[in-house]
Amino acid sequence: MTAKKDAASSSVKTVNLALQGGGAHGAFTWGVLDRLLEEKKLAFEGVSATSAGAMNAAALTYGLTLGGCEGARESLFDLWQGISQAAQYSPLQSSPIDRMLKDYSLRISPAFAIFDLMTRIMSPYEFNPMNMNPLRDVLLQTVDFDVLRRADCPIKLFLSATNVRTGKVRIFAREEITAQAVLASACLPFLFQAVEIGGEAYWDGGYMGNPALFPLIYNCQHPDILIVHVNPLNRPDVPRTATEIMNRINEISFNSSLMREMRAISFVTKLVDDGKILDDSLKRIYIHAINDDKLMSNLGVASKLNADWGFLIHMRDAGRAKAETWLAENFAKIGTESTVDIHARYL
Repeated sequence: MTAKKDAASSSVKTVNLALQGGGAHGAFTWGVLDRLLEEKKLAFEGVSATSAGAMNAAALTYGLTLGGCEGARESLFDLWQGISQAAQYSPLQSSPIDRMLKDYSLRISPAFAIFDLMTRIMSPYEFNPMNMNPLRDVLLQTVDFDVLRRADCPIKLFLSATNVRTGKVRIFAREEITAQAVLASACLPFLFQAVEIGGEAYWDGGYMGNPALFPLIYNCQHPDILIVHVNPLNRPDVPRTATEIMNRINEISFNSSLMREMRAISFVTKLVDDGKILDDSLKRIYIHAINDDKLMSNLGVASKLNADWGFLIHMRDAGRAKAETWLAENFAKIGTESTVDIHARYL
């Protein structure tokens, strides 16, 4: 069953979504989803998501279940408005002077450098012993997680987290989707204490699956996967400062699992295209992507923690624009071919 009522129509095309994490940059994904939800001839079967992508996915699925596409758009708006309001009094947010700037890459609170240094010498168990996480309240106010676990939930939802002890990826599926699962998927170890679920400790899913594609391949019928990127794969310049170096290390780490899965997909695709698969044991996957590497590369690392409403709207609008372009150029190709050159982009 797909998310839209007219999905049975042959004119409707169905995709699976793969949503990356990246802090406040996840508002770009909000914009992409907001535009896709307006497309009446597009439906969704499954969503695999990580970190900020997991929050987007939870709000998307909840809204679709109760109110269709307009309900999903409202839930996503409520989520990001809640995130902005929760962060309003954070010292990490930009100053009134910063908010007057047009160049969002320059919006770095003076407190960010101090906080960045503190996280290098103190753990969240030391500077946040009460384990306060404002995202918990935002999620509980925005999403009724009982709805996501219902049998009639129209989306197959998969959230990735990293098991701290084993280093393995942990996929939370329908009956396991809770606010804790989302927080586990978004648990940056330098900012938050590990999230305990079922006696295991979890960190951000981006380390082992940003996002994981295999749940969509194994559990979804439709072969199209649309990846929404918020971590740039390429940067034109070599990082020089300590902050830039650490940021680039994180980007490479958070993209590495995706690139490994792409190599496997490329291998299977070649076997299928060469006629070496004689049965239906392996299926051909079509890969699509929406991204804005130029925008993301120009944003400073501090912007990932910038929840100012103006910045989030700026990112949302950028995502909407990229989704608009992607739909115009690639909608007709869904179900017939990949719109990404896997070798050129990922291998």
